[in-house]
Amino acid sequence: MRMLIVAGVAIFFAGAAQADEVTATGSFEGASNHVTTGSVQIVRTDSGYQAILSADFSLDGAPDPKVAFGKDGSVEGAIFAKLESLTGEQVYAVPAALDPADYNEFYIWCERFAVPLGVASLN
Repeated sequence: MRMLIVAGVAIFFAGAAQADEVTATGSFEGASNHVTTGSVQIVRTDSGYQAILSADFSLDGAPDPKVAFGKDGSVEGAIFAKLESLTGEQVYAVPAALDPADYNEFYIWCERFAVPLGVASLN
């Protein structure tokens, strides 16, 4: 009987653990005469969404770069974090107020000049 209970508990915990799910991906293209390379993944986790820039992400530089979601060329209201580094893998928690399913683009955005530095169409 004891083995049966232990097995039942193991099955319960295995079912409760949910794997992270990639909900969208995209590859960056430079914009506004900037070079932006690499890709982004939008991942649903148990605690919400994350935007993950790939290890090969690179931006040639700009003042005040931010990360943002966009839809059909607009980032209005969807800027949510400062870009932490010009290169390499980076993970950003997406605020609960933003639903990634509402957007079809991911931006590296220059807030100072209100121009895109790189954009990835999300699939």
